[in-house]
Amino acid sequence: MPLPCLILRRAKARGFAQLLILSIALCATKSWAQAPVLLVLGDSISAGYGMTLKDGWVQLLAERLQTSHPEWSVVNASISGETTAGGLRRLPALITSHQPQTVIIELGGNDGLRGYPISQLRSNLAQLIQLSTAADAEVLVTGMEIPPNFGSRYTALFRESFEAAAEGTPATVIPFILAGVATTPALMQADGIHPTEAAQSMILDSIWPYVTAALDRAQ
Repeated sequence: MPLPCLILRRAKARGFAQLLILSIALCATKSWAQAPVLLVLGDSISAGYGMTLKDGWVQLLAERLQTSHPEWSVVNASISGETTAGGLRRLPALITSHQPQTVIIELGGNDGLRGYPISQLRSNLAQLIQLSTAADAEVLVTGMEIPPNFGSRYTALFRESFEAAAEGTPATVIPFILAGVATTPALMQADGIHPTEAAQSMILDSIWPYVTAALDRAQ
């Protein structure tokens, strides 16, 4: 074969191979980008306070989803000590970065423990829900309760805030996720606020039906 023809043939072969590699890469990137995301925006309850993240309920959730909903990935954006105001500041960037199809909002406990105004708590929760639903995400809000340190009226208003914030929205409120845990000393750490490692599977079991229903609606 003449040398110019041989060079042309090899160039075409290399071009085809490069095109093939690029196509495969684009397909892989597209598939990855379209993988649905579950975003958990929480505080120390979801950040695995007092234990490693791999032992927390969010990681247990991710592992269980590998069997029931393997196409989903879980992003844990929880920070110990986080408040609804802190979550509200961070959520827009998290939505832009991860484009979640489902958002779990596990915030409010630190607001209550610090005695923040109930009106502020409800407003922040409502805005968190609004931002998430505006991004076409299914929204789950975990109910929370606090000790009666600030009086029975504040405690009752705090408990009602989660349903109040979600009223009139598509968001689903999950009942108190530490029910059956917070009142069992053996399942709570020494501070009486944070659940132990042994309690994490119980927390997951309590929210599991709500999570799977949300994921199914999101698909």
